[in-house]
Amino acid sequence: MTSPVIALSGAATDAGLRRTLNEDSFLSVPPVFLVADGMGGHDRGEVASATAIAEFAGFAGRDSLSIDDVRAALDRARTRVDDLSVGSEAGAGTTLTGVVVAEVAGEGYWLALNLGDSRTYRLSGGVLHQISVDHSVVQELMDRGELSPEDASRDRRRNVITRALGAGSDADADYWMLPAAQGDRILVCSDGLPSELPVERIRMILSVEAHPQAAATRLVQEAVLHGGRDNITAIVVDAISVARRGSALSGDDTDIDSDTLPREPVGGIR
Repeated sequence: MTSPVIALSGAATDAGLRRTLNEDSFLSVPPVFLVADGMGGHDRGEVASATAIAEFAGFAGRDSLSIDDVRAALDRARTRVDDLSVGSEAGAGTTLTGVVVAEVAGEGYWLALNLGDSRTYRLSGGVLHQISVDHSVVQELMDRGELSPEDASRDRRRNVITRALGAGSDADADYWMLPAAQGDRILVCSDGLPSELPVERIRMILSVEAHPQAAATRLVQEAVLHGGRDNITAIVVDAISVARRGSALSGDDTDIDSDTLPREPVGGIR
């Protein structure tokens, strides 16, 4: 069987200029593209992020995954991360975001997931959409109209998240099932990237760098140069070919509205 989405990816990470330890972990092997950011101020954040990612490493080489596969791995990751806090005064914790390749009725899809404030974006038709929704205090304030995006970027609570793996949180992830299209470019990153680079600069780099590895490397390098106040990780994934119902892999996906991003999580779970 051939994967419903043939993907080419690149990844880069840096501890930044203010931290000696990089608490980010990532997996960029088809069909899984995930970033985990160990939570600063919590015990063993770097171990928590690596533990979460390790639960998905066994999927490497699969053609695609189902939402049941992802949920089961997430449950195992939560148990293992929670176990890190046993006997410790501070709880280990991590964010987790990204996409996995999925298949629905013979067609290729991105199954996106998110817990925390790391982010997943899709560049399609020159437009950069943020797929994930931050699980953070400032995002909730913005959703209620109590805080503007400009003020949110300077708010002292901007790093306070409301969902995570571990750290005393038992909230489920958000999920989105998105029809893939040939030419899609996915960006998965820790919050250290958008904290340093405005979204228009991110879009420009993703648009001009042809190879996903070049794009990931440049994004991280520029974020470091613009301050590097946190760990920074970026994965860039390109959809080279996408399966369509009843046909072989194809680059002609004109019947798929690639600019439409359903924001309702699959299964009705938020």
